[in-house]
Amino acid sequence: MMFLRKSFGVLVCCSWSVVSLAQQQESLNKILGNLNGSLNFSVSQFKGTDLVSRQFFSKNSPLKTNTGTWQLQFKHTPVSGHPEAVDIAASFRVSEGTAPSSAVEASLDFGRWNPKNYVLVPASVYNGNRYRAIGDGYSPAYPKDMYYNPSVPLTISNNPRLSIEKGMPSTVQLQTGNAATPAMCFFSEKEKSGFIVLTGQLTKLGNNGLTISENAEKDSCRFGISAPAVRKLAPGFGDFHNSGDIAPDWKTGDEVTLNFRVYVFKAESIPALLTKFMEVRKDFSGDNQPRNLLPMSKLFEVVSTITRGNFVQVPAGSYYTPENNKDFQLGWVSGMMNTYPMLALNDEKERSRVAAELDFVVNKLQGKSGYFYGGIKANGEIRPEKMHPDFKPVQAMVRKNSDALLWFMKHLMLLKAQGHGNTIKAAWETAAEKLAKAFVRTWKSSGEFGQYIAPETGEIAVYNSTAAAIVPAGLALAADYFQNKEFLTVAAASAKFYYRRDVQQQGLTGGDCGDISQDANSESAFGFLESLMALYHYTGDKQWLKMAEVQAALCSTWAISYDPVFPENSAIGKLGSHMAGAVWASIQNKHAAPGICTASGDYLFKLFRATGNVKYADLIRDIQHAQAEAVNMPGHITTNNLIGSSMERIQPSDAEGKGSIGNFINTRNSWTETNGILMAMELPGIYLRPESKKMYVFDHVEAKILENNGSETILSIHNPTRYDASVSMLRETEKQSLRPLSYTAFVNWPKVNIKAGETVKVRINKAGVPGLL
Repeated sequence: MMFLRKSFGVLVCCSWSVVSLAQQQESLNKILGNLNGSLNFSVSQFKGTDLVSRQFFSKNSPLKTNTGTWQLQFKHTPVSGHPEAVDIAASFRVSEGTAPSSAVEASLDFGRWNPKNYVLVPASVYNGNRYRAIGDGYSPAYPKDMYYNPSVPLTISNNPRLSIEKGMPSTVQLQTGNAATPAMCFFSEKEKSGFIVLTGQLTKLGNNGLTISENAEKDSCRFGISAPAVRKLAPGFGDFHNSGDIAPDWKTGDEVTLNFRVYVFKAESIPALLTKFMEVRKDFSGDNQPRNLLPMSKLFEVVSTITRGNFVQVPAGSYYTPENNKDFQLGWVSGMMNTYPMLALNDEKERSRVAAELDFVVNKLQGKSGYFYGGIKANGEIRPEKMHPDFKPVQAMVRKNSDALLWFMKHLMLLKAQGHGNTIKAAWETAAEKLAKAFVRTWKSSGEFGQYIAPETGEIAVYNSTAAAIVPAGLALAADYFQNKEFLTVAAASAKFYYRRDVQQQGLTGGDCGDISQDANSESAFGFLESLMALYHYTGDKQWLKMAEVQAALCSTWAISYDPVFPENSAIGKLGSHMAGAVWASIQNKHAAPGICTASGDYLFKLFRATGNVKYADLIRDIQHAQAEAVNMPGHITTNNLIGSSMERIQPSDAEGKGSIGNFINTRNSWTETNGILMAMELPGIYLRPESKKMYVFDHVEAKILENNGSETILSIHNPTRYDASVSMLRETEKQSLRPLSYTAFVNWPKVNIKAGETVKVRINKAGVPGLL
């Protein structure tokens, strides 16, 4: 039997097997049998968004409703090279009559369900979000019992979640725009098995729905994919609002096809599920197509111009303003991060300005304990964080102190690499070492670093979370710089603790943003990868590399894996932007953003270099290209602000209302600009391994190997953009690639200049030095 399906202008011809629906379902159910699972199909009728009825198809019989008759055609196909996977296509058609306000669904239903199963929807649900929830909106205040309480349970904002209460059913209703990858996954410890279902973003009816529904007894669970999504409530930023979803009216001959892929596989642990997910996350949607728009060198130029203009002298001191006001914020999204690329300019004026900011941070923000306060107003008033009226000591984010240590060390290392070590002040080194020692004391006394601390006393004010994700990295760098073995010992011990407690046992990291609770988030995931790669760098111990691969897989759950379709009239839709690689913020802040907050992600490049797994290179390449799509440039207007500016919203979801989908906010965020310029610095434009004839291009150019021998490699490089490019090159042998890459290696990367639209031939000699032919 043949039929035609039209979906958003794409005409698809599908041919169906004559094998009966019952036979195919029985065959598929054998695959699901290890998890006591079965595949079912249904039609639901709604009144508004209230479910009126749900009727299931039975064997080969048509489904008769009060108003019409439905036919179901079903096909499953083994996936080549993946014996654990099957592709499924189910076509629903109204053969007679009508079907008012209806949606169709394919559901994978699991009996013998265990509420301890780890449940994942990328960027939305981690471990089922089965945690205590507080508040009913953005960044809720902490209740009193969360302060100075080492036993505080992990606490999240009011997000979609499976219930923790006994005898209470729960349902998570999402649409594909809520997920970084349209997928639902779980791991069963009891069955030692993993499950992943991947689907497409949409059909001609709009975005698909993703539903996870657990019964009151918590012994069965349904994973449903519907066309279209019909949710009663849409999740917002820590709250819910009426979805406004509409189930369509169907007439005779109307039809739609749901396509999805199911994986059922042996898995010993949550890390096994995560690594499997990263392996297959693009397999159903296919490879994305990043656009070459903005050479890294041009991005560096325009963003550094913005930052140059943001240096201020106010009563509090002298510094680069972090955001859109003159107050100062340390770490997280700004202070002592946006200084690093300015230092990399190797410009005397900017070097003196960076020095002024370091002086300011040391003199105005460090508490007696060695920890730093998180921010200060332009008038010199300290800015407290996450305070409760019953507890007076001023608090600061552990995350900001983590960043302060890491970036202090990177500044000192860069000054030495540039030959300016003589400009390093003893007060800077003293402050950095004092901060490292504060972390060591906290670890020894508490066995963790907490989420909020009191800089005056050094006490943990709020425990739990992975707010200290970057601390092991900072301690590892400090251990080498100050030749202090204890710093490295604590770095290793704390990294093992967070990996075991958060990654292995919960499949999430979170709580290191100042505007969320202890919610799972991307920043802690990427930050912890920084730490694991730092430990590998300084120890050479491959246990850290293995952990890093798992952590990179967790990071991949936060990055959009395909190029979403945005509304045609939205800003992103009009620009035709390809947004694979946009990084979701947190399960509370339901939007993606251009880049990692706040880092280049060079640790992904280093992981690729150490393992040869190209998926790590693909991930950071995607992130960089999505970031460039959000940059405000002539002919590519995003922020309606400064040239080179960008802002933190790439919105595939309706968390802020349906009208917000695909629209930028007309403002700028320095952190998105900073991570863009960091990627331009710390990622090579072209990476070459001549012995194996392997090359990877990160920059916005096209390159191919023309000749390759033992002494030289000849490349053809084309710059398809409208801007001249200066492309950094890193050529190394297999032996050289086995050694960790210096944190300041980018200082010595040679560059090739290519004019807009130009193609050049480049000879690269054994030393990695390029020359134009």
